[in-house]
Amino acid sequence: MFGLFKKDPTAKLRKQHSALLEKAMHAQRNGDIKTYSMLTADAEALWQKIEETEKSQ
Repeated sequence: MFGLFKKDPTAKLRKQHSALLEKAMHAQRNGDIKTYSMLTADAEALWQKIEETEKSQ
């Protein structure tokens, strides 16, 4: 009953992940491959954190 009002702990992380992927896409389209690879690596690390958080629940 009290779980009804509990926020999803990964929702904020997923939003950040999507934002990073979108920034990476725009960097790639502009030809900035270095920034694209850095943002993609950050997004991958964030995705690993999301998976770990989901497993611990």
